[in-house]
Amino acid sequence: MKIGELTNLSGVPIKSIRYYEEEGILPAPRRLANGYRDYPKSAVAELIFLRQSRQFGFTLKECRQLLQLWRDPNRRSAEVHQLVTHRQQQVEQQIADLKSMHGLLSDLLTHCAADDSPECAIIDSLSEKNP
Repeated sequence: MKIGELTNLSGVPIKSIRYYEEEGILPAPRRLANGYRDYPKSAVAELIFLRQSRQFGFTLKECRQLLQLWRDPNRRSAEVHQLVTHRQQQVEQQIADLKSMHGLLSDLLTHCAADDSPECAIIDSLSEKNP
């Protein structure tokens, strides 16, 4: 199948498909006599797997590991579990960081008069060396 059809079936942009090939995450497809790439049907499932892995925020390195585990019928589920546990911990840290940032932004907003005056507590606070 041609790359355009692969894109339509997998939901992965052509640019990403080519990047995955360059990085060795996906095997390079065979080339037809006219130079076009000819992808096997299995590439659709692999790309859907990669797309969904990326949606969960896995890095390309982690996606490569997950894809290798997915392809391996002798995989150990403990390896998959470890990767997902690590990602979940990262998400928990991001949530904590975002909550902290939300609190800081809320504090900035409470000090702002939000009027026509040029005086602005937010600008003053952002310009301090140690907020």
